[in-house]
Amino acid sequence: MKICVIGLGYIGLPTASMFASAGCEVVGVDKNPKVIDALNKGQIVIEEKGLAELVSKVVKDKLLRGSLVPEEADVFIITVPTPITAQKKADMSYVISATESIVPYLRKGNIVILESTSPVGTVDELMVPILRKSDLKIGEELYVGHSPERVIPGQILEELVYNSRLAGGINPISSEKIANVYKTFVKGEIYLTDSRTAELCKLAENTYRDVNIAFANELAKICEDLNINVWEAIELCNKHPRVNIHQPGPGVGGHCIAVDPWFIVEKQPDNANIIELSRKTNDSMPGHVTERIKQILTGIDSPKVTILGITYKPNVDDIRESPIIYLIDMLRNDGINVSIYDPHVENYDGNEKDLITAARDSDLLVLGVHHNNFKELPFKELAEIMRHKNFFDTRNFVPTRDAEDAGFSCYLLGNN
Repeated sequence: MKICVIGLGYIGLPTASMFASAGCEVVGVDKNPKVIDALNKGQIVIEEKGLAELVSKVVKDKLLRGSLVPEEADVFIITVPTPITAQKKADMSYVISATESIVPYLRKGNIVILESTSPVGTVDELMVPILRKSDLKIGEELYVGHSPERVIPGQILEELVYNSRLAGGINPISSEKIANVYKTFVKGEIYLTDSRTAELCKLAENTYRDVNIAFANELAKICEDLNINVWEAIELCNKHPRVNIHQPGPGVGGHCIAVDPWFIVEKQPDNANIIELSRKTNDSMPGHVTERIKQILTGIDSPKVTILGITYKPNVDDIRESPIIYLIDMLRNDGINVSIYDPHVENYDGNEKDLITAARDSDLLVLGVHHNNFKELPFKELAEIMRHKNFFDTRNFVPTRDAEDAGFSCYLLGNN
């Protein structure tokens, strides 16, 4: 089986590599020449556990190669971004472009699968009209559907194999053929459904988490006013056998949780009331953290703040929709000097090479992302080079005893 994967980002490249490792001939397509050049050398330009070794092997075995344009294949898998616009609407231009790009290469019996997270109706209302230009009978000669990924960065390769999967076709035979494609390497259960249900399920799964996090963030604000430690309260609540409150934080990022709920709101603005309010609650957290920081800095002239971590989650290099980026912009707009240190991120403007350089002459150290690197911070050394010794933990991650022993005043999100 020959597979053509369109889009070699955080999902596309691991997916292409897994099919190749199962013995399929795979061509990965991307418009970025740097991505293609790296791939054909057996290298990667993103960070994901185990991916570099896997790509190197399958490229060396001539099972995976990169191309700037699609080729004829048995299966076409679209894994391009679906970003959100400033108006909180889905930008489907990449899906449209990718779908149009494969039309000249489609042949009878081909399978077209959309993996990109998309609003309900993307497959049957947007893609199918484009695919009809192939003159193939949709659902009879060309099988089409949606099979969303259910993986988390840092564990993508493992979860691609062992997580369950949806095969949502435009008709039952399309669903069956999509399921058979993924049975090549997936060991988890594969559930057959229709494309619209599969699209909604993907959105609903991430929206569930967003709503739960919004509840935790609202509790954090309440606890600050009531002088209660929200982290302790949540831990105790979760001792209840039917309660599972998520963790608060400085906001929600990433392409999924911070974006997908808006796709539901876009289609159902009159019904998605809790979903929209939850999204706005989580979007408000960088502003809330900004106000907490300004309170801590009261009375300090020309303050400098050092931010630890700018990715949207720990131990990865992904900064898509990171709330810390919004936090930094807000602080700078308020005239606060901001330095940054994130050991997982390269080539980001203002990201210092080491913690000490970033923290020198700083008035406040803010933990934005709970990277493992930050679990044990050198507070004694930091105390000697910072102007004011303040530490604000937005993740309840760093034990404060060492900081307090070094003379730091410690602050915690969700606890005043």
